[in-house]
Amino acid sequence: MKQKRRIAITGIGMVTPVGNDAPTTWAALRAGKSGLGKIQHFDASGFPVRIGAEVKNFQLPAAIANSKHAKFASRSHRFALAAAEEALTDAGIRPQADNSARWGLSVGAGMMAMDYTEIEMTSRFCSNTDGADGEFQPDGLLDPKYPADPVAFCRSQTNAGLALLAQQFGIRGYATAVHTACASGGQAVGTALKVMRRGHVDFMLAGGFDSMLNPIGLSSFCLLGALCPDNDTPEKASRPFDATRAGFVLGEGAGFLVLEDWDAAKKRGAKIYAELAGDGNSCSSYRITDSPPNGDGPIQAIQQAIADAGARPEDIDYVNAHGTSTLMNDKSECAALRGVFGADVQRVAVSSTKSCMGHLIAAAGAVEAGVCALAIRDGIAPVSANCDELDPDCAVNVVRGQSRPLKIRAALSNSLGFGGSNSSLVFRHPDEVKA
Repeated sequence: MKQKRRIAITGIGMVTPVGNDAPTTWAALRAGKSGLGKIQHFDASGFPVRIGAEVKNFQLPAAIANSKHAKFASRSHRFALAAAEEALTDAGIRPQADNSARWGLSVGAGMMAMDYTEIEMTSRFCSNTDGADGEFQPDGLLDPKYPADPVAFCRSQTNAGLALLAQQFGIRGYATAVHTACASGGQAVGTALKVMRRGHVDFMLAGGFDSMLNPIGLSSFCLLGALCPDNDTPEKASRPFDATRAGFVLGEGAGFLVLEDWDAAKKRGAKIYAELAGDGNSCSSYRITDSPPNGDGPIQAIQQAIADAGARPEDIDYVNAHGTSTLMNDKSECAALRGVFGADVQRVAVSSTKSCMGHLIAAAGAVEAGVCALAIRDGIAPVSANCDELDPDCAVNVVRGQSRPLKIRAALSNSLGFGGSNSSLVFRHPDEVKA
């Protein structure tokens, strides 16, 4: 059997509620620092949940801010542009005129690319029925009472961020936008792995971005009863695996990786964080908002990812869990981990970094892929904050109290989306990669 092409992670970029770049984010996660608080960038006083995990004090880097593409970017697109620029700078490579067709792009895209203010202005414009018979008046676009942006609809498309990134960075090869709810970022990274193995491209920019922290996004999750209502103690509201957990905290952000052929990366002397080694996917088809209590679905994705990496369950030392802090997700995911690792489950360190930065939805899996690569590089399993009383249904080896020094030969990252989409990725330490 032909050996699978090895893929190196050589660049990481992040914009998250705990930091506007990857080093700041990683330092905060290692320290268990919370990025959760009262929602600031819109008035949430009328909602039952008034807390979130917002990106703070964000500014586009100069290289992006002066770009003609920045003016077409929504809030989440701006996060994506910044994280992608950081990843490319970190890798020390970027598309050039002579190789742009050998660069690919795979993104996990959120479903609310249009800013809430744009939705509001567009609805006001489209409600302008000042004609004699109440008919719609297209000249309302020129009316200062209705400052609608004609490009706003274009920004709302799932592939809008994909197009902006491709144009900004000159990527002309394979390109795709993935939207599978909370699994989007993980599946986008996994798609990039498969595309590279097929030989379609030599480099990939892969990641995800999202911002549902707006009145529509917040109200939707409130109606589902998915959000933690602990408005008075936001820093403690996200508590995956804890017996008192009461829902997730809605966040926003972006994460991107630069992927390249392993041998080419070694040849150019690139720093390699980890090998992106395995990808697995399944669909639970249980409930639109819940995974099966017995872990079926996630089990298949995890097993596929481990097998795809040419590994065994006993090779995995750390799991960055989906760990949303909802009752059913954490119970199901822990059941899946017990199903895969069996009697060995207490050896494997498990944490959810959503405890510090909330749930970034379509960006979550991509940011957490970067977290796994950094955990491998530094030999640290980041803490799962706020887990004071471990739920008996979550009886796995949760990293509690503080981050844990740990030689990580291989790490697993899970992203489990509404609708039943399950994504698992395996990352291998560079020293574990055989020549």
